[in-house]
Amino acid sequence: MPIRLLLSLCFSITLFCSYAQFEPTRIDIVRDNWGVPHIFGKTDPDVAYGLAWAQAEDDFATIQQSLMAGKGMLARHLGKKGAQIDYIIQLLRIPELVEERYASDLSPEFKRLLEGYCAGLNAFASAHPKEILLKHLFPVTPKDMIRYSVLQLCVLSGADKALASIFNGKVPLLENFKTAGSNAFAFNSRKTTDGQVYLDINAHQPLEGPVAFYEAHLNSEEGWNILGANFPGAPCILHGVNEYLGWAHTVNDPDKLDIYQLEMNPANKLEYRLDGKWELLEEKKVPLKVKLGGITVRVNRKAYWSKYGPTLITDRGTFSIRMPAQMDIRGLEQWYRFNKAKNFTEFKTALEMLAIPGYNIVYADRYDTIYYLSNGRIPVRDPRYNWKGTLPGNTSSTLWTSLHPLKDLPQVLQPNSGFVFNTNHSPFHSTEGADNPSIKDITMGYETLENNRSKRFSEMVSRYDKISYETFRNIKFDRHYPAQFAFPTGIDSLFLLKSSEYPDIAELIVQLQQWDKNANAESVGAGTFFMVYHTITGSPKRYDRNSILTSQQSVDLLRAVKAELMKNFGRTDLQLGDIQKLVRGDKELPLPGLPDVLAPMYSVPYKNGLWKGTQGDAYIELVRFTSKGPVIESLNTYGASSRKDSPHYTDQMDMYVKQQTKTMTLNKDEVYRTAKKIYHPM
Repeated sequence: MPIRLLLSLCFSITLFCSYAQFEPTRIDIVRDNWGVPHIFGKTDPDVAYGLAWAQAEDDFATIQQSLMAGKGMLARHLGKKGAQIDYIIQLLRIPELVEERYASDLSPEFKRLLEGYCAGLNAFASAHPKEILLKHLFPVTPKDMIRYSVLQLCVLSGADKALASIFNGKVPLLENFKTAGSNAFAFNSRKTTDGQVYLDINAHQPLEGPVAFYEAHLNSEEGWNILGANFPGAPCILHGVNEYLGWAHTVNDPDKLDIYQLEMNPANKLEYRLDGKWELLEEKKVPLKVKLGGITVRVNRKAYWSKYGPTLITDRGTFSIRMPAQMDIRGLEQWYRFNKAKNFTEFKTALEMLAIPGYNIVYADRYDTIYYLSNGRIPVRDPRYNWKGTLPGNTSSTLWTSLHPLKDLPQVLQPNSGFVFNTNHSPFHSTEGADNPSIKDITMGYETLENNRSKRFSEMVSRYDKISYETFRNIKFDRHYPAQFAFPTGIDSLFLLKSSEYPDIAELIVQLQQWDKNANAESVGAGTFFMVYHTITGSPKRYDRNSILTSQQSVDLLRAVKAELMKNFGRTDLQLGDIQKLVRGDKELPLPGLPDVLAPMYSVPYKNGLWKGTQGDAYIELVRFTSKGPVIESLNTYGASSRKDSPHYTDQMDMYVKQQTKTMTLNKDEVYRTAKKIYHPM
């Protein structure tokens, strides 16, 4: 038998064994008018199988790249760029962690869920072999998924930034995983006009790629019934709403990682001093297979490990990093527990796992409960040291071994104000009044900043004794800056220039002064401010953070903006939508939104002086908890599918720029009654 045929047969047998225990005919994928998949099955693993199939139908390429990262195979597909990630997963010893903990740390029911998801994904790969991007990627296993999950959570904890800083900022790593803010807020009957509970779920993720949101509804006969969003390759919902409760995430920034400089032995570069004794660095070879041109080259690197953790030897010294994220594999299971919770007690029990190393959580339920938590796996540290800087790596006094329990983390339950919120700002301002949490331990390193979104939210809420649902929606979709800007660079001098003194830029000065601070696509002032913002952020050496623009800097800035506008457009009175576009495929729409407004947008250069949105107001889910169950509306940036030939590739774009939403439901009968397509994953 030819070797190629033999390998193909072995692959098919392995795939068959992985999903033979699942019966696709008892799993329904129900597509609604917008192409959103509603997955129905007898068991939770059945539903996970159907979810994997549906996700693969919509974005198989992205799922595969995520799995490549988990399997340490990304360099074979992306070349040098992927090699960085393949090396990091070995440097952090993620494969060893998963191998050591998988059998003992994950529950049997969650392992079964992972098996169902992998079986569905392997079945799709077997049925669509021409879509497989890399040989030997399939079959995928539950351990592959957990490895990728741990990698993602290590990046969330700052692993990429730490490694870049160790190399003096010369190594840009894992840029596809970046986030740039989020909003979440909840109101209960103390603050709402109708006595209902409102929840805003709205993370500001990249619009495409491995951490762009995928919307799905999961329903099993084992009590799993949830609608929300996850990332390609995730087996459950990461934030959303079930029949009883919902939660939203925003990124937080406590001190989740520490960097240590080791004291090395001059006589042996692999020995470091710890508590007066020389210890030997552990060393292992990391073979990388890297795609270079049309060939794959084998490259050998070395990875080191001290008692602190992953270690890098550089010209500047030898450094170790230590973070709780690389010490736990249960993050995905904790999200699954959130999915299945039926009340706050069960949800809090899941929180007690402390497996997810970060994220703020804003929670609401049908029982009038609202809750805020700045979640994290935060070490218990010795207060004698400065944990914001590089730490001495020669004493076990800095070698923390335990974590703060849930009760130590900043949180608010049922505040008298009737609301909780977070916009990536200080957790110590998560409501109004005395119910705000206080700083208990400075070594936890929680952020204390405010931003434009937190100030604007407070401005809007303070106007009302009670909030109607219409006002709730208006707050979520608001595009105004607050009365006083809260950017790292002070820009007030821009608005104090006298147009009569600078005739060459008088038009721009007037446009800014007449601007109502609204980031609508039709706004000329917003268009001018867009160019101002990107000129400042594009020149960090000229415009320092935490500084205030002088009058001369403001004049020079506007002259630079004018030159750019004239070069690309031949005029200076452009609306925001003339410059910033929402682009997918052949579709291009004027795009509203500016950085750090409540409905924000972040953009990159596109073509001919135009910019295109890449990150900002991503998946939106607005929930009202009523006596009859949750009332849900949602919106995604482009559509339910990432396949260019799909009718759902761009069908939500017009709604997105107009801030319109679609009605969604958890009701099984309603889903089937209005279904556009019903089929089995086979």
